[in-house]
Amino acid sequence: MAKQTPRTLSGFMELLPAPQRQMERMMEILRETYSLYGFTPLDTPVIESSEVLLAKGGGETEKQIYRFQKGDADLSLRFDLTVPLAKYVALHYNDLTFPFRRFQIGKVYRGERAQRGRFREFYQADIDVIGDGKLSILNEAEIPAIIYKTFSALGLRRFRIRVNNRKILNGFYASLDLADKAGDIMRTVDKLEKIGPEKVREILTSDLGIRPESAQEILDFIAITGSTEEILSALEARRGRNEVFDQGVEELGAVVRYLGAFGVPVENFAVDLTIARGLDYYTGTVYETVLLDHPEIGSVCSGGRYDNLAEYYTDKQLPGVGISIGLTRLFYVLGEQGMLNPELNTAPADALILPMTEDLSAAIAFATELRENGIRAQLHCEEKKFKQKISYADKLGIPYVIFLGEDEIQAGVVACKDMLTGEQTKLDPKATIYRMKAGLDARNQGSVIRE
Repeated sequence: MAKQTPRTLSGFMELLPAPQRQMERMMEILRETYSLYGFTPLDTPVIESSEVLLAKGGGETEKQIYRFQKGDADLSLRFDLTVPLAKYVALHYNDLTFPFRRFQIGKVYRGERAQRGRFREFYQADIDVIGDGKLSILNEAEIPAIIYKTFSALGLRRFRIRVNNRKILNGFYASLDLADKAGDIMRTVDKLEKIGPEKVREILTSDLGIRPESAQEILDFIAITGSTEEILSALEARRGRNEVFDQGVEELGAVVRYLGAFGVPVENFAVDLTIARGLDYYTGTVYETVLLDHPEIGSVCSGGRYDNLAEYYTDKQLPGVGISIGLTRLFYVLGEQGMLNPELNTAPADALILPMTEDLSAAIAFATELRENGIRAQLHCEEKKFKQKISYADKLGIPYVIFLGEDEIQAGVVACKDMLTGEQTKLDPKATIYRMKAGLDARNQGSVIRE
């Protein structure tokens, strides 16, 4: 039988053991951090009925979705975690307690062209707070704190959470009688950094047919910069022209007002009036997070407030606020930038035990004792040379190697070699465990990401 050449499909990430451990550690940190804020874990099926998954339908979603038939069933792979959440909340509405706070880390699938940093199968890490009828603005103010806590725990320092409010934008364009062109204007304004203000002005006036004075007012508006206080002051000066605009300014002010109490430093937060996000989806506060030293990466965490999560599944009003991290893409670009900490302990075990007697009882008993003390232990009983066994530990980065021969067993001690320093000790089992735990605690202090 002809052998098949092993290969991984384009757009699908497959990691070797050490980077896989780094990815797993990132997920652990996300779970730990989200749990600190009262979010419950959720897992939804990867495969859904196509009619359920595509209730909204249309656009790029239907072009990119992986859809297939199994018998009479029309099925699709989930393309994000938000639509399954909407179905879940609508389906289990009577069994849930609101506000419902959930986090989910799971794979999603999009049949788009695979390219550098963009995948067809990738992990998303989402959090959402869903209200029943109403949802307090406090939830929108808390989101930047969760973003800050999460990225700080990962080891990042130089990042900025950029915040705006869609009501400010919608109200501003309505005040210029341009509500019907708001989407096109926002898409044009989004190109400001790439093409410059003059080209933006040209598109606004020539392509969109906007009067020159209105185009100038748009450019003046998006040029409002400075400190958070200065931007809020400039927005306050424009109040009174549109009710929606005024409401947006009020909400943005509330979000900013609570940031200090939530522990978000000034240098990690900024109001940015160019942030729009999901033109037909988000309705209030919107967020984008960027790495200051790597702007080419783009937003690494984004989201916002929406009015009705499950409108395609139920008549109940279910407002919410949420954010999403494209975890696979973030992991890829961090690795590409050399920002994944190479000193992070990625070994599958903390100790490799080498029995040096025919009777394995003592080695097995010590392995059991190590595990009972929270130390990951592996027995190496293969018929290989001693040097090969040491090389095995070295290649996997296992921190400690334990030798148990007749002399150690009779003396009631354990020979333990620190693979990093080369230091070798012969201590009783309890003292050995104490020494190993202290060393492991020190080694596990490092963060996943190193700027």
